[in-house]
Amino acid sequence: MLTLKKIKMVKGEIRVPSDKSISHRAILISSIAEGKSVIRNWLVSEDTKATFNAVLQLGVKAHMKGNEVIIEGRDYLFNEPSNILDAKNSGTTARLLMGVLSTQDFFSVITGDESLRNRPMLRVVEPLRQMGAWLDGREKGNKLPVAIRGGKLKGISFFNKRASAQVKSALLLASLKADGITEITEPYLSRDHTERMLRLFGAEITQLEGVDGHIVKIKGGQKLYGCEVYCPADPSSSAFFVALAVLIEGSELILKDVLVNPTRDGFFRKLKQMGAHIEYLNLREISGEPIADIWVKGKGRLRGINVGEEDIPSVIDELPLLALIMSLAEGTSSVRGAQELRVKESDRIKAVVENLRSMGAKIEEYEDGFYIEGVEKLRGAYIRTYKDHRIAMTFSIAGLVADGETIIDNPECVSVSYPDFFKDLERLTHQT
Repeated sequence: MLTLKKIKMVKGEIRVPSDKSISHRAILISSIAEGKSVIRNWLVSEDTKATFNAVLQLGVKAHMKGNEVIIEGRDYLFNEPSNILDAKNSGTTARLLMGVLSTQDFFSVITGDESLRNRPMLRVVEPLRQMGAWLDGREKGNKLPVAIRGGKLKGISFFNKRASAQVKSALLLASLKADGITEITEPYLSRDHTERMLRLFGAEITQLEGVDGHIVKIKGGQKLYGCEVYCPADPSSSAFFVALAVLIEGSELILKDVLVNPTRDGFFRKLKQMGAHIEYLNLREISGEPIADIWVKGKGRLRGINVGEEDIPSVIDELPLLALIMSLAEGTSSVRGAQELRVKESDRIKAVVENLRSMGAKIEEYEDGFYIEGVEKLRGAYIRTYKDHRIAMTFSIAGLVADGETIIDNPECVSVSYPDFFKDLERLTHQT
């Protein structure tokens, strides 16, 4: 457990750990490419190590030195694993690996921890079956462990109704070894790191807008070639410090090298709409991704805002944190179309509503989101994290702006994405 008290302000400069999504993809795409790849500023966390260890079990030669990883790609020529592949708590590891393993004519099994074994997998399993792979598991393939025997695949047309980047990415990784063209349509553009990185490694991908939404097309049989990948700072990890700064008047922070991909920076854009002072400085592109330094100042109470279904893909991971900010904003706020939060590492809608209420917030729960009436202040409370890193970090920020003491029941769970979160937080905060 961890006890937190209200602070006076937050000031300074920080480069948070690298982006988790890009770090996962860099390992997998380097592994399916031909030749050597160098991954710089790679995120070392429990989730990303699950992906790293999985490719080792497939015969990939990889060397990790600090936060740099060198990989000798196998050009999809993997070894049958002698044991079960453990994705731990990482949905990205499990779902993207399914795409890669569906191209292999050997037997493999993916499992995960208790939380991951209860998250839905059929959304990936079904389209991979349509492509010609054999996958099965608990609840007809919806729950891990999932067994896979891949082989000869064919391109498909698929409507990605949830705008899930993990589903899209799994299909793209499988499609490179499929006959013909694979076409994926989604109602809203989900995070596009896989498309950007595949281009970096030499793939040709077509992206266009259609009647039913955004379309991605890729032709099978393309070869990828090893290259250098730079992993920028994670916008989701940066968001916690940005939130703290905007909630405390007089605070000021610079966050260095932050990924500001338009499919990922929805949180910062929403805060600007709420009246926050946030600026992108030194905007540039590295390894196909837009990066900036973010300057944020706390200048007073923000105003309420509504978040709709079309906003969800670019802000999905930050919604618990946005709920905290909404609870202290002037007026009312709402989030709708976010039912995906129910099947994350925890039921994040339930966790947010329960914990914010315990701190004195006025919040009403919906099946797909919540409605919030802003209050002047929050009070310290006992926080149930449900072993979810984003819930733990969100309510740690809440504890630093609330009156009284806040107790976090399981602070250790932040290690899946940000092992040094509390050390960095302590360095930048100024006590009353």
